Amino acid sequence: MNSKDIHNVYFIGIGGIGMSALARYFNFIGKKVSGYDKTPTPLTRELESVGITVHNEDDVDLIEEAYKNPKTTLVVYTPAVPSSHLEYNYFKDQGFQIKKRSEVLGLITEDTFCFAVAGTHGKTTTSCILAHLLRETGTLITAFLGGISEDFNSNFLLEGTNYSVVEADEFDRSFLRLSPNVACITSMDADHLDIYGSGEELNRSFEEFTGRIKPNGKLFVRKGLPIEGITYGIEDDADYCIKNVRVEQGAYVFDIASPEANLKGVRFHKPGRHNLLNGLVAYAMAVQAGSAPESLAGALASFKGVQRRFSYQLRRDDFVFIDDYAHHPTEIDAAYQAVSEMHPGKRVLAVFQPHLYSRTRDFVDDFARSLSNFPNLLMLDIYPAREEPIEGVSSQWLLDKVESPYKKLVNKSDLIPQIKACDPQVLITMGAGDIGLEVLKIRKELE
Repeated sequence: MNSKDIHNVYFIGIGGIGMSALARYFNFIGKKVSGYDKTPTPLTRELESVGITVHNEDDVDLIEEAYKNPKTTLVVYTPAVPSSHLEYNYFKDQGFQIKKRSEVLGLITEDTFCFAVAGTHGKTTTSCILAHLLRETGTLITAFLGGISEDFNSNFLLEGTNYSVVEADEFDRSFLRLSPNVACITSMDADHLDIYGSGEELNRSFEEFTGRIKPNGKLFVRKGLPIEGITYGIEDDADYCIKNVRVEQGAYVFDIASPEANLKGVRFHKPGRHNLLNGLVAYAMAVQAGSAPESLAGALASFKGVQRRFSYQLRRDDFVFIDDYAHHPTEIDAAYQAVSEMHPGKRVLAVFQPHLYSRTRDFVDDFARSLSNFPNLLMLDIYPAREEPIEGVSSQWLLDKVESPYKKLVNKSDLIPQIKACDPQVLITMGAGDIGLEVLKIRKELE
């Protein structure tokens, strides 16, 4: 990809969180950017607000003429686009340079000092914390994030080109396109079995990812994972370790023991032990850029969070509303742990939207076990994303296996009345589908 020859960049699936960050990058460096996405969303509207044109019909006639020259146009697509997509096939048949998002990300970051965050859970929060820590301690970075950082209200940051922060996504083996200097692996739970077929095959892909790290690079691995690296953990003998954890005024206070320094009384405001681990490995990675440990500890305390990652929507004495991206049993367990620790003894209602028929099928018993922790549960229909329905796989099938004392399948149109009828003290919405678009409506109604 010779960037000098590329004047136009066309995105198929431009509204995806990772794709929109890349679109912002090319727009920022002066390329002409346009694209297709099947649904208008807040992300696509934000792209349009900075001059990027977006249309929502798969129609070759809607592609502007400027993008129909194979010599000057790069086409970027997401693996979620079906092979029958008309625009994709037009570009393919006309001999355009077509690349997956992961390939382009690998090429952009290849000549930078690259920090890559891998793992089946925690990538977005960890990369957002890492970008915040580096920025706060004076390292100028380019960051491509899988969520909207509440610290800079974007999924993209470009303040310097020597250092980059990226999510190393295991979906479709995308992370094997990266060549990081410093990487971490936060978790390796079985997921994306529609791609990998088995947890063992997924683990092999993570092993292959570790071989992508540049010579003299560093790999940080959560203690207990079956990969060799510099370990991190809570209250154990890891190389980077959090000790003496306590909760004070809704925040964690703890000590960090590490090769560089032993820090006392560090504060962190994101609930959940999983987020403590995310903060710890972000700290460990940021140290590799030469940032002072004491300054990084201060920056941990000022981290605001990530939209849809245990994000407080309302926080009153009598009512709390939290929204979370949890879409895997392990993530639901983490959300339950955080709610229980931060809001003990409260009447909790969970609203869950399953994501993908295949994931629901592959982990149905684990989902049922995790969701059964919540005494009150409302469930929405499965969000299909890129998939066609699978016979016998439905939200009702999953709900029948859940053992919560109160459980109910509801339509989105009836969601707010059902929430009100339950009269919770703590409400948590969970899922990776379009449940995020309901959050603002719920908040306005319950404010």
